[in-house]
Amino acid sequence: MDMLFKRKSITTIFGFLFALFLHKICFAEKICTVPSEPVTIKENNTVDTVVVHINTTTKDVTLNLTENPGNAFDLRGSELIAKKGLDFETLSGPEELTVQIRCNKTGYRSIILTVIVRVVNINDNPPSFDKSEYTLDINELTPVNRSIALIEAIDDDSEVLYYSMEPTVNRYFRLETMYIPSILVNKILDYDVIQQVKLILYVQDTPQPSQLGERSFTASATIIVNIIDIDNRPPWFQPCTRVSSGNAKLCLSLGYKGRVNLTEKQDGALQLQPGPVYARDGDKSRNEEISYKIVRGNDDNIFQIDEKSGNISMLKPADIAGPISLLVLASQVLNRDQFATTSVTIDVMKKSRNAPRFEKDRYEGYVYSTSGPETMVLRDRTSNRPIRVRARDEDFASGINPDTRYEVQYSSYVNITTDGFILLKKAVRTDSFAVQLRAVDVSTGEAGTTTLSVIVVPLVGVQSPDEGYRAGDMALLGFVMAALLVLCLIVIGYLISRVKKGNPDAFKSEVSIFSSKLRDTGRSRSRRAELRERRLDAVQAAMVRVIPRERQRHCSSCGLQTHTNHSHHSPAIQTRGKANKHKVKSILAKERRKDDRYKSVWFKESEDSSDIEVEIIPDTIGLKPEEDMEKVEGDFASSPPEDSEMELGELTMLNIQDLSNKETANSDSREGLNTERRDQ
Repeated sequence: MDMLFKRKSITTIFGFLFALFLHKICFAEKICTVPSEPVTIKENNTVDTVVVHINTTTKDVTLNLTENPGNAFDLRGSELIAKKGLDFETLSGPEELTVQIRCNKTGYRSIILTVIVRVVNINDNPPSFDKSEYTLDINELTPVNRSIALIEAIDDDSEVLYYSMEPTVNRYFRLETMYIPSILVNKILDYDVIQQVKLILYVQDTPQPSQLGERSFTASATIIVNIIDIDNRPPWFQPCTRVSSGNAKLCLSLGYKGRVNLTEKQDGALQLQPGPVYARDGDKSRNEEISYKIVRGNDDNIFQIDEKSGNISMLKPADIAGPISLLVLASQVLNRDQFATTSVTIDVMKKSRNAPRFEKDRYEGYVYSTSGPETMVLRDRTSNRPIRVRARDEDFASGINPDTRYEVQYSSYVNITTDGFILLKKAVRTDSFAVQLRAVDVSTGEAGTTTLSVIVVPLVGVQSPDEGYRAGDMALLGFVMAALLVLCLIVIGYLISRVKKGNPDAFKSEVSIFSSKLRDTGRSRSRRAELRERRLDAVQAAMVRVIPRERQRHCSSCGLQTHTNHSHHSPAIQTRGKANKHKVKSILAKERRKDDRYKSVWFKESEDSSDIEVEIIPDTIGLKPEEDMEKVEGDFASSPPEDSEMELGELTMLNIQDLSNKETANSDSREGLNTERRDQ
């Protein structure tokens, strides 16, 4: 029992002592405390920046730094402060710094306080490249999407950088991503098209676009990409037409043509069209040496080719007419795998003795000042006939060579057709111009030339703006007109004096007749126009002529009675006209035909009508209609030399003029005419 009591007492004593010890410890920790979480401070801070505040529950507490990394901190009372500015990039250790502080007080056990200081990195350094300029050399056959370089920048502040390239020149290259600055081929490269590309690579340490107020730094580098021309194309014969087939480029040549004479050996290099045989390296910058060789078509060894120049010459004359086709090979001297072929066609022809020659050495043509494009040049001033130039070739019997072609040289005004007509290409602004025309025999190449002078004339009836009548011209014209007027007055006065001396009564009669004619002439113009039309109708119609019987003869071919004298001025009629002047009467008879025409008949009565017969002469007898018209008009227009002829002509004209006023007399005349026809 005693033993049990003793054990309980000892346990109680130890428990009391342990409780006292714990009380002492807890009380000491409460004297100094610091936050258990890490404290942060931005880099590039100022000196004496407060890092953390140490809490003390009693006075007379002593604080000491036991661990101070980089001697960057210090104590100011109960505050832990930064002794200097911190730089995240220069910290030798981790970004978290551990600071230890000893807290002491008399009668208390000292304790150690641990403060974790985390330095915050800020964006205070720009990114940078190793070099400001990079040079890259790549060949033109680099495949698309192949990387040609990886150019990265360095930034002490940031782990992630953002890259970009100038978009305006980014046709041939691109970046893999905005985070990976790997430069890739974006388009097929061709040295003939582009030989160098300049790129600008940008880097930024913040995303694009940057947030408002966020500090951002950028840098750039220049990249020069040189395209290297490699030997990937064969020789190209010149001239040629470039074409593309996928990614490949070709240059197509149509070959060469030449001519030689049969059984003649031509000295020197042959003249070929469009030029001598020539090929150059398809790779523009390499310009490899080319050699030439005839590989086919020269079976008779008539021709040879210079290996270096490509000129073709003759070894002997050709003895067979016709074309000879040669196949010429051009290859690189250093790389025979790069080669090309072309055709050379040489026509062996019989020699031409004569070249085309124009009919004239010089032609002269005319155009109006108002003529426009496609207007023909005229052969003279007064007609609209176009000028035509022709070239003759005496090698042909007809003089016409079907292989002759016309050309215009040294002129932008005219063109020439295949038939030799000259056409304007545009309006002419000069007074004249000259062109040279050329006629070429396309089969032999022989040619002849001539000159065409074209004179620009103003349009007929249109006065040129710079033309005008001067005062001297008008004065001369007035003088001439006055002289003519005076001369006419003198002649008229002389005639009047002669008439008065010879027969005053006749003069009065003539004056009276002249006055009456003037009065008649002063009437309306419409009346005269109507009479003129009726006179023409009368002339066109057939006529009945008065003929003496004793001068008739028979025409076996026409079946009617014709007479040797068809004139109105026969001597018999003139004699009777003088004796029976007052007994002559004119009658006009009109006969309607089916074709809406009239036949007009004139005759006169005399005391002895047995000598006169009336006969209707058809329109188609004796003369053609045009000849009848001319003869009849001549009869009417001729001036009668004697009184009887004047009377007959006046009667005829009066009958025509009074045609509209004698309808009743015309009806009687038709009845009399029909009766007389029946009597015959």
